Amino acid sequence: MKFDLRITAVVIVALALQTGGALLWAGRAAARLDEMEAQVAAARPLSERLARLEAQMNEAQASLDRIEKRLDKSLDRPR
Repeated sequence: MKFDLRITAVVIVALALQTGGALLWAGRAAARLDEMEAQVAAARPLSERLARLEAQMNEAQASLDRIEKRLDKSLDRPR
């Protein structure tokens, strides 16, 4: 079996280029994942605070509803 050295060299170079491209792509993907994980970790305290604020707003709304009902009842009473 006889191999042409030019074809063999071209195949080796092509494989090396494809492998290099795959490694670069994997490195960029890993860097993007690390960046996204850092952003999510930074946003976690903000989301927890937002949830607490939402709960407080719901409690304030419930209190306001109770106050309005009491006012309506006191205004509806005959004097």
